[in-house]
Amino acid sequence: MGPVRGFRKRKRAEKKVDALSSVAAADHSGDWWDDFSRRITGSLSLSKEVCMFESVFKMSRKTFNYICSLVRDDLMAKTSNFSFSNGHLMTIEDQVAIALRRLSSGDSLLSIGLSFGLNHSTVSAVTWRFVEAMEERGFHHLRWPNSEQEMESIKRKFEKVRGLPNCCGAIDTTHIMMCLPSADASNKVWLDPEKNHSMVVQAIVDAEMRFMDIVTGWPGSMAESVVLRNSGFFKLCEKGMRLNGKKMELGEGLELAEYIIGDSSFPLLPWLLTPYQGKELCESMVEFNARHSATRVVVQRALARFKDMCGIVQGEMWRPDKHKLPRIIHVCCILHNIAIDLEDEARNQTSVSPQHDSGYREQICNFDDKEGVAARDRLCRYLSGR
Repeated sequence: MGPVRGFRKRKRAEKKVDALSSVAAADHSGDWWDDFSRRITGSLSLSKEVCMFESVFKMSRKTFNYICSLVRDDLMAKTSNFSFSNGHLMTIEDQVAIALRRLSSGDSLLSIGLSFGLNHSTVSAVTWRFVEAMEERGFHHLRWPNSEQEMESIKRKFEKVRGLPNCCGAIDTTHIMMCLPSADASNKVWLDPEKNHSMVVQAIVDAEMRFMDIVTGWPGSMAESVVLRNSGFFKLCEKGMRLNGKKMELGEGLELAEYIIGDSSFPLLPWLLTPYQGKELCESMVEFNARHSATRVVVQRALARFKDMCGIVQGEMWRPDKHKLPRIIHVCCILHNIAIDLEDEARNQTSVSPQHDSGYREQICNFDDKEGVAARDRLCRYLSGR
């Protein structure tokens, strides 16, 4: 049940994205989709239009082709040969399409199997092979920035939102709900404060809603602040190995170190600034909270879009494998980032609402580190011009 974390040191692989995308787009014509759609029963059987492709897979053909190019070698290296009920062997495109349909729709294995003329166990096997391949070949799409230039770009984009300087990211958590048998006493650990069985996902995003660090695998019974403290990100920050870049001069000999922002469910730390709490706040504190909230909405929208794009993590999952689920979540986050990296227009058709955890109340963490209080006050005074 170990947490899945973001990856680092992937710079070289990133440079291949545009080139591979172009090659993939050139190598595949519309013939595959025409042939594939004829094998699908029901409402999808007559779909050949591009818009229908995007509604089925929640991505463009360009992005689909790029993903195929990522996993092609791994899937072709496997010895298993999957086939449809009519005996036709699955191509790489077939396998990717089936896996993406499972991840994007969230439909049951049985339902997808019926649609594609497959046994539900085959759908499961194809999907898991895809997940394994994407973990191996797509990891460079989800990582913490590894250069000062990258981080400076992120800071500039955050500052453009509502003027928060030197901000490096926004953090939030969401719950992946699971349907588990209540009679099994071991499942009680998965009960969250809203009495749902769930798994927690902690995410840190940049100003473009790109995941830079994720942690998942922890049960819903764990408070968000506890998940944070058990994360690799927290440990790196406490050791001075992350958010340790260029400080900003505020004047009068004061400096502002790099930081991320989060809501009141997180502790106030020197590198994690949360809103002021209480009803009797001065004008500058109210203004700080407004700027903080308007900037923080980027992570709420990212998580909402992540769930919209990957329907498998939306709603209540029927008795999932709790050891495999963190890896599925991780791959869904990679797919979310790929859509951003390739500027996929289909992503604009998904939700921009900040509502990603409907029915969940905000948890409150009352821990305020003294240095965190001082850092927030310095920033508050700077923003108010005092």
